[in-house]
Amino acid sequence: MITESDTYWLGVELRHFAALQAVEREGSFGRAAIKLGYTQSAVSQQIAQLEKLVGAKLVERPGGPRAVSLTDAGRLLSGHADAIVARLAAAQADMAALLAGEAGPLRVGVFQSVGARLLPGLLLHFKERFPRVAVRLMESVDHTELIAAVERGELDLTFCELPLAEGPFDWVELLRDPYVLLVAADSPLAARDTAPSLRELEQLPLIGWRTDRTHDLPGVTYAFRSDDNGTVLGLVAAGMGVAAVPRLVLDPDQEDVVALPLGARVAPRLLALAWHADRYRSPAALGFVEAAQRLAAELQPAV
Repeated sequence: MITESDTYWLGVELRHFAALQAVEREGSFGRAAIKLGYTQSAVSQQIAQLEKLVGAKLVERPGGPRAVSLTDAGRLLSGHADAIVARLAAAQADMAALLAGEAGPLRVGVFQSVGARLLPGLLLHFKERFPRVAVRLMESVDHTELIAAVERGELDLTFCELPLAEGPFDWVELLRDPYVLLVAADSPLAARDTAPSLRELEQLPLIGWRTDRTHDLPGVTYAFRSDDNGTVLGLVAAGMGVAAVPRLVLDPDQEDVVALPLGARVAPRLLALAWHADRYRSPAALGFVEAAQRLAAELQPAV
């Protein structure tokens, strides 16, 4: 509830605080006026108005050559003024950074394999250049859902697979992710240099993706499907089946699963970053794309 005395405080302005701080630092109304670019009478009036608004004497005015000083009330209020002016300066800096694209949120769509292998290093590099940008992630097992979110304006960027459906999108290809056949490390298949033929695979239990079936091997029966990479890898490691997956799905340090090249039997997955072609891209969004390209180039030989 705002009382009558509170309404006086609502009249306190930043210029009053600036005058109080200048008088405290300079020790005189004249020097404070020069510091602020005001007349001496203007500074005196601002201090008088502030004293009236807060209901307390804030400045001792000894007269003559002696320096003016703050009263106990003045020093107390000056401490609060320091914090208020500092917050205003921070707000000004934040607003300038936001308008320059160096602060605020950046909304990015991801899926599992990208999130596990590419994203951690990418965020580390990105944060070094844009420490005040908050990256907000949206994850989905279906990249078409992420692309739709870009079109609706819910995401600024998204990782995706090429080719994209027709729409108002621009993109940059990041890397080609070849498909491999995952087998248990203790399986006889692990000693091979390449994956078995499709005829041989027809005799093996396959583990595949539940949602995305665009890269299913032709002519084979899938024994189990999951959209969780950890589940697929765990079942393969346990000898429950084999799985044809993009190489990026496999952790290179995982020793209980072996990846056998599938060669031309399955086209590689083309990973890209996409954005809405008709919307403004901030410097942070441009920086994120550039960082992703650099990291993908480093990762490509190992993929």
